[in-house]
Amino acid sequence: MHDIRTELSRRILILDGAMGTMLQRKGLQGNSESFNLSDPEIIGEIHNEYIKAGADIITTNSFSANSISQSEYGLSEKAGQIAEAAARIARKVADEAPRKVWVAGSVGPTSKSLSLAQDIGDPVFRPYSFDEMSEAFEVQLRGLVRGGVDLLLFETCFDALNTKAALYALGHIPEAKDIPIMVSASMSDRSGRTLTGQTMEAFFRSIQHCSPLSFGLNCSLGAEEMIPLIAEVASFATCAVSCYPNAGLPNEMGEYDETPSQMAESVRKMALAGSVNIVGGCCGTTPEHIKAMAEAVEGISPRTIPEQDNILYVSGLESVSVDRRNNFTNVGERTNVAGSRKFAKLIAAGDYETGLQIAAQQIENGAGIIDINMDDAMLDSRLEMEKFLRYVSNDPAVAKAAIMIDSSHWETLVTGLKNAQGKCIVNSISLKEGEEVFIEKAREIKALGAAIIVIAFDEEGQATTYDRKVEICRRAYSLLTEKVGVRACDIIFDVNVLPVGTGIPEHSRYGIDFIEAVRWIKNNLPGCRTSGGVSNLSFSFRGNNEVREAMHSVFLYHAISAGLDMGIVNPGMLRVYDEIEPELLRCVEDVILDTDAEATERLIEKASRILLEKDLAEVRQRPDRVDAAYASRPIRVKGSTTLPGRALTGTGFSKISTADGKSGVGGGPGASTSSATGQGGHPSVAEPAEATVEERLIRALVKGDSTGLDRDINECLAKYEKPVQIIDGPLMSGMARVGELFGAGKMFLPQVVKSAKTMKNAVALLQPYIEEWAGESERKKPRIVFATVKGDVHDIGKNITGIVLNCNGFEVIDLGVMVPKETILEKAAETSADLIGVSGLITPSLYQMEEICKEMTARGLTTPLLVGGAAASALHTAVKLAPLYEHVYYAQDASASAVLANQLIADREGTEATEHQKQEHLRELYAQSSQKKTGHTTHEPFPASSFIKGEPLKNIVARVLGIDEALPFFDWNLFAAIWGIKAGTGHEELRKLRGDALEEIDRLKRENACTITISARFDACHSEGDDIVSQDYRLPMFRQEGGRSLADFVPPKEYGFDSPMGMFALSVHTESHPESCDCPACSTDYGPMLARAVRLTLAEAASEWLSGHIHKSLPQGFEDAKVIKPAAGYSSCPDHTLKRDILRLLPESERLGITLLDSCAMIPDASVCGLIFIHPDASYPEIRRVSQKAIDEYALRRGMSDSDKARFLGHLL
Repeated sequence: MHDIRTELSRRILILDGAMGTMLQRKGLQGNSESFNLSDPEIIGEIHNEYIKAGADIITTNSFSANSISQSEYGLSEKAGQIAEAAARIARKVADEAPRKVWVAGSVGPTSKSLSLAQDIGDPVFRPYSFDEMSEAFEVQLRGLVRGGVDLLLFETCFDALNTKAALYALGHIPEAKDIPIMVSASMSDRSGRTLTGQTMEAFFRSIQHCSPLSFGLNCSLGAEEMIPLIAEVASFATCAVSCYPNAGLPNEMGEYDETPSQMAESVRKMALAGSVNIVGGCCGTTPEHIKAMAEAVEGISPRTIPEQDNILYVSGLESVSVDRRNNFTNVGERTNVAGSRKFAKLIAAGDYETGLQIAAQQIENGAGIIDINMDDAMLDSRLEMEKFLRYVSNDPAVAKAAIMIDSSHWETLVTGLKNAQGKCIVNSISLKEGEEVFIEKAREIKALGAAIIVIAFDEEGQATTYDRKVEICRRAYSLLTEKVGVRACDIIFDVNVLPVGTGIPEHSRYGIDFIEAVRWIKNNLPGCRTSGGVSNLSFSFRGNNEVREAMHSVFLYHAISAGLDMGIVNPGMLRVYDEIEPELLRCVEDVILDTDAEATERLIEKASRILLEKDLAEVRQRPDRVDAAYASRPIRVKGSTTLPGRALTGTGFSKISTADGKSGVGGGPGASTSSATGQGGHPSVAEPAEATVEERLIRALVKGDSTGLDRDINECLAKYEKPVQIIDGPLMSGMARVGELFGAGKMFLPQVVKSAKTMKNAVALLQPYIEEWAGESERKKPRIVFATVKGDVHDIGKNITGIVLNCNGFEVIDLGVMVPKETILEKAAETSADLIGVSGLITPSLYQMEEICKEMTARGLTTPLLVGGAAASALHTAVKLAPLYEHVYYAQDASASAVLANQLIADREGTEATEHQKQEHLRELYAQSSQKKTGHTTHEPFPASSFIKGEPLKNIVARVLGIDEALPFFDWNLFAAIWGIKAGTGHEELRKLRGDALEEIDRLKRENACTITISARFDACHSEGDDIVSQDYRLPMFRQEGGRSLADFVPPKEYGFDSPMGMFALSVHTESHPESCDCPACSTDYGPMLARAVRLTLAEAASEWLSGHIHKSLPQGFEDAKVIKPAAGYSSCPDHTLKRDILRLLPESERLGITLLDSCAMIPDASVCGLIFIHPDASYPEIRRVSQKAIDEYALRRGMSDSDKARFLGHLL
């Protein structure tokens, strides 16, 4: 038996490389996990190739085998089956390997975030709850465990809360108890933070409770860029460290450039630095990369895995160590409805934004942890805890701190833990309900990854004496460490800070007994921590802050000396011990340490004198004037030309008024109290002593600070001729600066969103003046139609960009993911959109962007098109997209999108001229770079043995396909995408839509109202150059320079034999509801839309049926050959006029009922027309941008007129 832990101590283990890259190499694209069911042999081949390359650990093809991700493909119910199949395939290959190979069950994070809000207007909404996501993970994990995995790999983790949901699910599977866990995070940039803004160490602390076998990084960056990041991980991880980077980042053309030797050299540097125990590859890597890495690290000693330390670590976006060797840990207490009237009022009013300011103030004052409590008789504490924590997660100034979930209600504590991405502290549990309940609660908290505060309280009540405090803590410590398995450093004892100075003799030792109990715990219960709610001590002196502050400071001075690790205290209610007035210090110290029976009386007398002196000082300083609170306050009167108490400025604008000097915006939602030092989660932006108003606005935007906006906007109104110039000038400059910082990794996404909220506040202040200037009753918001392109399900980045655009005053029409170009353009036309924005994360999305550009040109549109996402780049846009559509522009990120969109609205002509100049410069650089490349690749003909010989396959003559024959191939994902809706998300609208579609299909069957007709013809063909030749026809094909042509998939004439090649067309005709129909669908436009969506999806289903039919007809020896069906007019076969030839050559094609328009568009719209190729290496060559010479030669071979050449081939230039 090979123990992986033993092996990790001996050598660096090799993890395999990318699965998706290899699937694409083998011609499989789409839902990668579905191939576990449809093409298990190919998955097995890939595993075997990685083993041969040297992989010690192979990962199952199950990254997205969960119901949430599979819902995008309509396969939610098969998620567990897919995961199990993935594990069994890998298990079989590993067991047949000549050496020990471990199988790691791959678990991806889903494309949804539990921490980040999708809509800035609704910060509380999440598409899935913690429990729903955990249930989805549990199904996947059970499948992997049934399939026999050795390890479980939670990889590409971008949100620690998602990962905690997966780990929580694992705890519900007894069979998985002994399976080692690997966790690998994905950083959003070189700064070393995840997409949600967490540092690497903070993420590790969030999941450390699972005692991982390994922790590390994957995806994110190339190997060279990973070196400093993985070195940092190695400095804190108390387990093995793994690293499997991409083969570089996708270049401007969407490809991965790092060669095996380049990656191997970088990985070798990591190994020599002693940073890694496991290495492998992610996106873009292949068996060749893995082989090179294995050779590069062979013989290098693995990183020495350190022993677990005994320090309590907690985390928010940043890690916090509760370690007295560094300092006492202060816990902010003002976000507690029981301890802060102000906070309680804000929560009761639902003003969570202002509540966040209170939390931010505590953090700025030194609190590394903030205590949040929602226990109030008039509040639903569970619901309020959930809401507030979701607000917190979207405010980096607050989310940076660790959270102490404080409640006396168990359900509220659990809810809090399920809504915080960092490692939290639960405040608190006790033995009040007995040992059984205590142990049950402790196990649940441990499963959710939190540290535990145990209150000195048992079945007999609260411990008030030293002896009772010691007794209860000893008992709880034993239960937690021996029966629950809680690490000692995750146990925090609170031995009850109780009020002193009450005048009741029994209370006199409360202070000193606490201090001595802390001392005993530190000496007798090794490893645990101690805490206390400090403000309770001074409860008797409410209203006398000077005394209370002195009491807190003196108490902490002595308690910390005894070993107190942390305390819940308002940092603003503390004094420096040595600066306390001597008499007050003596009085306070005597009470806390209980030095004599008269101590309380002396402190009461001193406190009374302090209050009297304070009152006298206020009377002496009171001015003889009317209180400023009664001064008249000017108000804004819509449409009036003057304002009370204030004249019009020279520009005709009235200033925004607040006579008390307070900001109307800054005091409301979205305001920030971050200081100029850069605290509060935003980069430091130094403000000069004489900062201009423009500089102040830019600083406010960078910090996300709305305080003082009204003052600065007022000043700008007096300075600028038009209010819109303020937006176009300093405000847009500020957002541009935000974009620069974000691009440089100095800001992360939650900060950008906060900056965008400040921008929204500024625009809101200007809106009335913009309306007056324009002379309109209402200024129309600019409108943008926004979508992730067809074939791409990633939407987090798009959602954030939508938030930022919305905050910049845009009306955002978000069509969702996997949206076809027709849907995007139809919605843009329907809504008179000013802009269109499309996004894509995976490299195939680049093609979809090109198709959108072509379509926009074909329709004669001029609407600006913004492209973005990880797949896009400025170079690709300039070289590939701009020649296809004159008005397409690249936006690097959310901030850049907002800046560019605003510029296009404000000054389209000038902005487009600037962007065109940038694009031309990039094209020139690209051309120069291309010229430096010597020669280009050519593809040799495929060997003769790879072609089918003999008789062609049988023709299909106008075969009528029954609906029941097509339904097994009905793609619900495509059907949903036609509507711009994500399939299978569980939303009521989609369920209704699917139900309506099934009713429509039943109607079509019942009324015999649908006719699906397919014709296909097969001929013996060969190639002559790039022409496909048969006895009856010659069809020229395009070849991308240096690439494949469809003509390559029939044998060259020189081989002396022909091979079958086909062509096909199909149509779906349906009959509408009768005119007299009064069903709900026919009472609106919904009915025709539904019928069209069903018709189009049936057409694609019929095409898939044809592929299956051809596969069944293949001769022996070619059962595994690939069948491709490039449609005429698309990238592999970009000439639409080939439809004329195909429809002419197909037998009895008139029975298809297809009418070809002059533009070669087909009626009915649910028609498909293309060619059929059968070959083991068949693929879809992408004919992109070709030369004029190539187009001229093709047109000559086709016999095209000059007008047809320009019309149908011009887009290829």
